Amino acid sequence: MTPAPDLVERLSERLSSLPLVRPRRPEVLPVRVDRRRVYILPTGFGLFLGLMLLAMLVGGLNYNNNPALLLAFLLLAVAHNSLVQSHLLLSGLRLRALHAEPVHAGQPLRLRLAFEAQGKHDRPGLELRLGDAHARFDLAPGERREVGLPCPTRQRGWLRPGRIRLSTIRPLGLARAWCWLQPDVRLLVYPAPEAEPVPLPDSGGEGAARRSRSSGEQPDHLREYRPGDPMRQIAWKSSARNQRLLVREYEASAQRELDLDWYALTGLAHEARIRRLTRWVIEAEREGRRYRLSLPGQRIGPGRGPEHRHACLRALALMPHA
Repeated sequence: MTPAPDLVERLSERLSSLPLVRPRRPEVLPVRVDRRRVYILPTGFGLFLGLMLLAMLVGGLNYNNNPALLLAFLLLAVAHNSLVQSHLLLSGLRLRALHAEPVHAGQPLRLRLAFEAQGKHDRPGLELRLGDAHARFDLAPGERREVGLPCPTRQRGWLRPGRIRLSTIRPLGLARAWCWLQPDVRLLVYPAPEAEPVPLPDSGGEGAARRSRSSGEQPDHLREYRPGDPMRQIAWKSSARNQRLLVREYEASAQRELDLDWYALTGLAHEARIRRLTRWVIEAEREGRRYRLSLPGQRIGPGRGPEHRHACLRALALMPHA
C-alpha cells in the first residue's frame, strides 16, 4: 500500500541534522542497523486512521457503545502491531560494502550497496534514498543482495556519498520507519572531458604521413609484453624459447606513441588543461594509441589499455585545484 503524501520526508530530513541522530559521524563498513538507530513516524494514511479511531473512542464512550469501543481497541491493536513490524523490518539489516565504478564529473555515479538480512523473517518493501534518487528492493531471510543507487556528481576528485536513508512503510502503510547510513568511503570521480573533440597532439601533418607509409613495415625488434598490447603482436615462438611474453615492435608503432604534456598547454587555464588532457586520454584509447601523460611531479606511461587509462584519469582527477 502506498501512503498519501505526508510530512515524514521533510521531518526526517530535519531530524537528520540534529546532533543526537545516529550515526553522528561516518562509519567503517560493515554497518549493522540496530533498534537504537531506527526512527518511526506516521504517514498521512496513519494520521487519518488515528483521527478516525479517536473519533470512534470518543463516540463509543459518549454513547456507552461497547461494540464501537471493542472495534476501536481492536483496530488500535492492529495499528500498534504494524508499527512494531515496521521497526523490525529494518532492525538487523547489515550494509556489508559500498563501491562504484568511476565516472566523469557530471555523470551519475551508480552506487552498489551490498546488504545482508539477519534473522528469520522476510523484509519486503525496503527503500533507499539519496537526494532525489531512490531504489526499492526486498530481502529474504539470510539473503545477500546488491542494490544500485544513482548518485549525482558535480566535480572531479574524491566523492563521499553522505547520508543515505533506508526506510519502509510495510506492512500496512500506517508509518514510515527509517534509519540513516553514512559509510566512511571515498569514491573517485574522473574530470569532465572537454566538450568539443580536439585533435591529438600529433594527429596530423608529416608525422601522420610517416605512420601511414610505415604501416606495412617488418618488425623492428622484440620487446617485453606490456598490459594492453594486442594479442596478434605476441611472438609466440620466441616467447616459448625465452619463457616470457615477447611482442613484435614495429617501427610504425614506435612513432604512434603520444606525449600528452601538461606544460605544452600553456595557453589554457588550470581546469581547462585538465579537461583537455582528459579528452586526449579518451581519444587516444579510442584510437588504440600508446601514450604517456606528463603532469607536474609525475609521468605516467607510455602504455594503453584500461589500467593505463584509469591511472591517467585518476592522476588528472586528483590534481590540486587552482
